[in-house]
Parts: sequence; C-alpha cells; structure tokens
Amino acid sequence: MVVKKYLAFVVLAAVFFTVSAFAREETRVLRFPAIYGDQIVFTYAGDLYTVASAGGVARKLTNHQGYEMFARFSPDGKWIAFTGQYDGNTEVYLMPAEGGVPKRLTFTATIKRDYVWDRMGPNNIVMTWKHDNKHIVFRSRMREWNSFNGQLYLISV
Repeated sequence: MVVKKYLAFVVLAAVFFTVSAFAREETRVLRFPAIYGDQIVFTYAGDLYTVASAGGVARKLTNHQGYEMFARFSPDGKWIAFTGQYDGNTEVYLMPAEGGVPKRLTFTATIKRDYVWDRMGPNNIVMTWKHDNKHIVFRSRMREWNSFNGQLYLISV
C-alpha cells in the first residue's frame, strides 16, 4: 500500500513538473486590451505593447520602471492615453500611438495606498476618450480617497 502511494506521488510530481516546464514557454496574462482599427494595445509584464489584430509580433511601446495599464486609443488613433504608476501614485499619461515619451496629465496627492493590486483598483483609471480627440475620461478617487467607485473626470490633452 505504501509503495502504491509513493509511486502515485512520483508519477503526479513528474506530470506536474513536465506541465510546468512547457507552460513557461507560453505568454500569459496579456491584460487590458483596447482596439483601434486593426491595432490592439495591451499590457504585458507592466509595459504597453501593440500588435495587429490579425496577429503577429507585438511591439513594445514603453520600457519604464513603473507599471502601465488601461491604455485607450484616441478616436483618431494617433494617441494612447493610459494609467501609469511611476512614482507611487497612479496617474493619467498620454503618448503617441507609435510610442514615445509619456506626458503626465494628472497630478494627484499621494494617498499612501494606491497600489495596482488594491481591492478597490488603482486610482486614475483611463476609461475612454471624448469623440473630439481633446478630452480623456478617467475614474478617480481624488476627492474621496475611501470611495469604492470614485467619480468620472475629464482632462484636456
């Protein structure tokens, strides 16, 4: 009986490690996709990437110490607004759709608990653009730091 249990354990361990080895080769956790025309922008490993909607090799747009997420194309497809966390706070940023240096658009006070993994979600989440290409809609808790939902705000680009 002990030998059967030991043998079953060895077989299960071998299967687990074999599956784990193959799983490492796959790309996982592509997050927060947004589409414009035939382009998709998404977050992977804390950076923004674009790829054609038909597939292909993704191109890395950002390479910062911080974390970028919730990217949204402007209605004309020339810009990407996103939520970035570079200095402890999450803020709204803007950059050309082909990549470049992000421009910070919001400056909110540190709330000392503005983490990506916070159960209420990070602060200053980019939601969408107005159709005029000049305003970004974002959700923020800047007025009430303890609010679960936050409020929607407009910011000019």
